[in-house]
Amino acid sequence: MLVLIVAYLWPGNQPKYPPGVLVTEEPSQTLIQRPTPWDAKGYRITPLADFRLHGRVLLTDRYFLGREADLSPLDLTVGWRQLSDQAVIDRMVLLRERRAFSFRPKGNEWPVSAGDVTRQTANLHTIPANDEVLHTLRNVQRGNLIELSGYLVKVEAPDGWHWRSSLSRNDTGPGACELVWIERLVVR
Repeated sequence: MLVLIVAYLWPGNQPKYPPGVLVTEEPSQTLIQRPTPWDAKGYRITPLADFRLHGRVLLTDRYFLGREADLSPLDLTVGWRQLSDQAVIDRMVLLRERRAFSFRPKGNEWPVSAGDVTRQTANLHTIPANDEVLHTLRNVQRGNLIELSGYLVKVEAPDGWHWRSSLSRNDTGPGACELVWIERLVVR
């Protein structure tokens, strides 16, 4: 049984690229003025903004237990601009703990400022819109280049529980992650 668990969670061959920026554009989002909510898996989903992102996957993490895992079985930490550059990534320690993303330099010097890391990364709590997206999500690996589109959303349960996406690329701490309803996901 342990062998199966390790095989399932093992990251496999992670793509490694030569130094250089691989993704030049920032994510785009457009606020939705009159959102039309829908129901999924017993929750009310309200779109807050259209969202599109091209990026390099810096971390992945799967979840199996808890209410959030029912909706969002996988988190992706994604980088663009300098945070898609192998030379920068190789000089950083990237960590995930309890669905949060943290970082630090490997040595005493930052390859880029901490502010640039915050502005050029996003921690995505992913909600697959369909089985095809779920299947693709399960195969995403650290190092992959991805394109995705969907919505930044707010989720509400009948008992009052809720989960809301950040709408900023500059925030940090609790509530700073993007909660993304993904309708299209392509791995390059």
